[in-house]
Amino acid sequence: MDKLRKFLSGDDTSPDEESGIMSQFSENTTFSWSTRIKGFLICFIVGILLSFLGSFALFFNGGLKLFAIFYTLGNITSMASTCFLMGPFNQFKRMFAETRIIATIIVLLSLALTLMAALWWKKAGLALLFIIIQSLAMTWYSISYIPYARDAVKKTISACVV
Repeated sequence: MDKLRKFLSGDDTSPDEESGIMSQFSENTTFSWSTRIKGFLICFIVGILLSFLGSFALFFNGGLKLFAIFYTLGNITSMASTCFLMGPFNQFKRMFAETRIIATIIVLLSLALTLMAALWWKKAGLALLFIIIQSLAMTWYSISYIPYARDAVKKTISACVV
């Protein structure tokens, strides 16, 4: 369990290594492990509920605008839930790591473009396209945290296509 905690918190330093001011600040202001798990679960469940609420709004005359708003807020909340496990600094470092920077940029861009298409441009078809891109990008981003998952998906897709 300690190895999992160290991995999620990004703590790969040895105890005799000198730590910087940010890591000292982080160590003194962190939640307990049980509080982190509870915060993660609550935030993740709220994100899923927001996405489902958006789906219901789409089917019950709420229109694409409400769907896009709630679905995007749900994805943002679900993504932010991992900050409870890793901490916000480690989350941002990992989001913009070399292996997932492209997926992160596509996710953030599609989140913004979905909201812009639904709220400012008022283009339902464009908003729907960005929601599809958002879903695919979130899936690709999420599996980047699972070792060898991207390779498995690539091999599966190439086997189906060929």
